[in-house]
Amino acid sequence: MKQILQHVGSGKTEVADVPRPAVGRGQLLIHSSRTLISAGTERTLVAFGKANYLDKARQQPDKVRQVIDKVKTDGLLPTIESVRNKLDQPMSVGYCNVGVVAELGAGVTGYAVGDRVASNGMHAEVVAVAVNLCAKVPDGVSEEPAAFTVLGAIALQGVRLVAPTLGETVVVTGLGLIGQITVQILRANGCRVLGVDFDPAKLALARKFGAETVDLSVGQDPVAAAIQFTDGRGVDAVIITASTQSDEPMHQAALMCRQRGRIVLVGTTGLKLMRDDFYKKELTFQVSSSYGPGRYDPNYEQKGQDYPAGFVRWTAQRNFEAVLEMLKSGTLDVASLVSHRFSIDKAEDAYALVTSDAPSLGVLLEYPVTSSDRDARTVRVRRPIATVPGAVVAPAVSFVGAGNYSTAVLIPAFKAAGARLAKVASSGGVSGLHAARKFGFEEASTDTATIFADAGVNAVVVTTRHDTHARFVKQALESGKSVFVEKPLCLTLAELDEIDALHTHLSSAGKVAPRVMVGFNRRFAPQVVKIKQLLSATPGPKALVATVNSGAIPAEHWVHDESGGGRIVGEGCHFVDLLRFLAGSAIAGHHIAAMKSATRDSATIQLMFADGSIGTIHYLANGSKRFPKERIEVFAAGRVLQLDNFRKLRGFGWSGFTSMNLWRQDKGHAACAVAFVDALRQGLPAPIPFEEIVEVSRVSIEVAASI
Repeated sequence: MKQILQHVGSGKTEVADVPRPAVGRGQLLIHSSRTLISAGTERTLVAFGKANYLDKARQQPDKVRQVIDKVKTDGLLPTIESVRNKLDQPMSVGYCNVGVVAELGAGVTGYAVGDRVASNGMHAEVVAVAVNLCAKVPDGVSEEPAAFTVLGAIALQGVRLVAPTLGETVVVTGLGLIGQITVQILRANGCRVLGVDFDPAKLALARKFGAETVDLSVGQDPVAAAIQFTDGRGVDAVIITASTQSDEPMHQAALMCRQRGRIVLVGTTGLKLMRDDFYKKELTFQVSSSYGPGRYDPNYEQKGQDYPAGFVRWTAQRNFEAVLEMLKSGTLDVASLVSHRFSIDKAEDAYALVTSDAPSLGVLLEYPVTSSDRDARTVRVRRPIATVPGAVVAPAVSFVGAGNYSTAVLIPAFKAAGARLAKVASSGGVSGLHAARKFGFEEASTDTATIFADAGVNAVVVTTRHDTHARFVKQALESGKSVFVEKPLCLTLAELDEIDALHTHLSSAGKVAPRVMVGFNRRFAPQVVKIKQLLSATPGPKALVATVNSGAIPAEHWVHDESGGGRIVGEGCHFVDLLRFLAGSAIAGHHIAAMKSATRDSATIQLMFADGSIGTIHYLANGSKRFPKERIEVFAAGRVLQLDNFRKLRGFGWSGFTSMNLWRQDKGHAACAVAFVDALRQGLPAPIPFEEIVEVSRVSIEVAASI
C-alpha cells in the first residue's frame, strides 16, 4: 500500500510502498478515501527534519541534556550511534483520515465492515486505528468534510476549555484551519469573535464566518483593537491557534483580557510568561490537549476503556461525533477551507506546496477506491542472494519486531555475525520496512505467520512486547525453527512450564529440539568473560553484587502493565542470569526486599547458590540518570573485581591482573549474536544451556511475584 513517510533526519517526504498494517485487538482496519494535511503540525515536522544538527539541538534542549548525560555514562561513540539511529527512522505522518471499515479487530463492537468512519489514521491507503479514536460518519456527510473531523475536534476542545457563554467576546489568534473552525464554533455559541492573523486571505475568510479581524501585516495593533472591540472592558477569552516560537501572542493575550479572563493555548507558542500580566488580572491559562479527554491515555486509546459519559461528557471520540453532527447540520462550513486536492501518488507535490510560501489552506489527499497492492501484507525489498555451490551457507534468520532496540542493536549484530536476513515483521509495517531497507532483509511484512511457515528460515528472533514472547517461542519450536528471544523468555510460570514441556517433548525419542536462546548478552561481554576466566581458577564460594541504576519509567508505560510484566521480570532477569553465570552454580534460594512505590521496580534481590556463593542485585529506579547504569563487584578468596558500566574493569589482589579498560562500552550484544549464529551454522547446541535459561526465568518470575 502507499503511505507517506517523513524522514526526520533529512526532512525528505516519501510516498513508500509499505505492508498494510495488521489489525490488533480493539482496532478497526480502514481503507482510506481522504486524508487532510494538518499544515501547521506537518510543516513544522518537515522544517525540523531539514534543519541541521545544531538547529535540531536548539529546538529540543531537553533532548540535548539527555544526550549529554548519556555521553557521560555510556561514552561518545555509543551516544552518537544512538542519536543517529533515532534520527534515521522514518515517521508516519497525518492524523485526519476518513475511510471505510474493512476489518474488525477482536473485541470491537458497534461497528460493521462497510461503515464509513473518521479517525486519527495516518496518510496511508490502509490504517489500523483504536476504536476510541474513530467515529461513524453520518449519512449526508461526504468524505471531504468528514476529513476535517479530527482538526475540528481540536478546535472544539479548545472552545470547551474556554467555556464561552452567550454574548461573550473571544479573540482567536491564528486563522489557519483550526483557527477558522474555532471562529465558526464560537459564533455558533453566540460569541462575538475577533480574529488575528498576518494573511489577508485568511482574515477575509474569517470575516465570512462572522468575525471581525485584525491585520498584523499592515501593522494593526491587536491589543488596541481588542480593547476597542469590547468598549474598553477587555475580552472575556483568548484562544491561541497560531504556531510560532514567539512569546508575543501570550503577552498580547494577557493584555487583551478583562479581569479574570481566560486564555487557552491550542497551537504552539513561546511560553515565557510575564507574571505581572497574569497577577494583576487573576487570569487563567490552560493548554488544550489535542482532541479532548482520553487523548494520550493508554487505557483509553490502546485498551479501549471509555470514560463514563455521566462523568466525562466530552471525550475525544464524543468530540469527533459532535463535529460530524455540526458538519451534517451545516453549522460548520469546511468546503470554504479546501484549497488544494492531490492524489496520494502526488503527495510529495502536496508537501512541497504546504512547506512553500505559496498560499494554501486545506490540502486534501485522495485515495483510489481499489488498488492491486493495497492489502498486501508483505513487500519484497531485495532478491535473495544466490547460493554458490560448495560454499558455506549462512543461516537464514527472520525477525519478529523492528523497534528501536532491534534496529539499533540486534539486527546490526546478527548481520555482522554473518546471518542471512530473510524477513522482518512489524505490526504497523513502517518500522519493518525501514529495517529491511537499512539492513538488507529480503522482505518486510506485517504477517508473522509467514515467517514461521517459511521452510527456508532457520531461526526466528523475537523482539516484540513481553507478553507475546511465550506465544512466539512456542510457535517457533512447533514449526521446527530455532528461536532467539530478547529477554524475558516469558512472563508467567504457566508459560514457562509449557515451553519447558514442549522443548522436552521435541528432545525425546532421539529428536534434536530446535535451539532456544534468550538474549542474556551480558555474560558474553568481553570483560565478563575475563571475570569468568579469573574466577575459574579461584576456589571457594564467591560474593557477587550487581548495582543497577535502571532509571525511572512512568507508571503508565506498557512495561509496567500486563503486556510488559514489570521491570523485575523484563530486565531484572539480565542480572539474575549474569550472577548465575559468574557463580557457576545453580540457584538454591532467593529473596527480595522491595521499596514501596507505585511501579514496584526498586528492589534488592538476594540469591543463594548451591556451592555456598551469594549474590545481591540492587535494581533501583530512583537514582539519577547522570550516574552510570551498572556496576558489578565480585569478592572471592581475598580478591575483588569491579566492573563499571562495561567500560572499566579493575582487579584488586589478583596476581598478574590489574585492569581491562575499553574505549567504548561493550555489553556483549555482538558476541551473543555471533555465538547463536555460529551454533546454527555448525549444528551446535544453543550457547546458553536450556536448563539454565529455564532456571533463571523461573527465579525471575518468582522473585517478581513475591513483591
